[in-house]
Amino acid sequence: MTLTFCRDLAAADWIVHSDLPWQQLVGFGPAGFDAYARLRFLPDPIRPGQSENDVDADWRTDQLPTLFEVLATHTTTPDGCYFCVWDGFGDAELASDDDVAHLRSRWPAVYIDDEKRGAQWADAQPGVAPEPAASPTTPPAPKVVVPNRAYWLFRGPLADTGTWDTAHGLPGQVRLDAAEPAFTWPADHAWCVARDVDPHWAGIGGHTLLMNQLIADPRIDVVPADPTKDQPFYQ
Repeated sequence: MTLTFCRDLAAADWIVHSDLPWQQLVGFGPAGFDAYARLRFLPDPIRPGQSENDVDADWRTDQLPTLFEVLATHTTTPDGCYFCVWDGFGDAELASDDDVAHLRSRWPAVYIDDEKRGAQWADAQPGVAPEPAASPTTPPAPKVVVPNRAYWLFRGPLADTGTWDTAHGLPGQVRLDAAEPAFTWPADHAWCVARDVDPHWAGIGGHTLLMNQLIADPRIDVVPADPTKDQPFYQ
């Protein structure tokens, strides 16, 4: 098992303490890179209000291994990468009624999505998410929090992305075989990949040479992007 759950969240401080608009942050990651691009899983919409259901194409998530293969050659720490996994993926976390009451009484900014029974932090301050009171046998699992999103933090080799089962030190029985990282970055901060739950693309930040290499790679659909501008979205 190569993936390790991180209780020390300091590695994610450059995300947590970012002062970017939240949609830009979760779409492209932190500011400060020379260039940015988008990896498209679907072609961009061709008309306003277009639905994903109107696209005659499959989601090309098979591009991610190729992307990470290229990115591994542009970092000095390919075996020491960090991954933020959204706490709402699949049925990863189901809050009990007692947990809901506990959260609402102590942190009014927290609201509960009753369909998923997962906590979201619409108005929370950046930092570590508060956890429900833990049972004696299950210590609380700290989370990285930005406005409207909360994540577990993991560390492991970039080459193992997409082959996870579970992680060393992760409380409970949460399986990660269906999890996709919402943020991926190496310890040396050479680049960052952000994949939020809503867009049909993932944002990439890095140096100009890397972005040019990705854009020119025929195996992946990467286009230049300006994170400060409105991006294409399906309805």
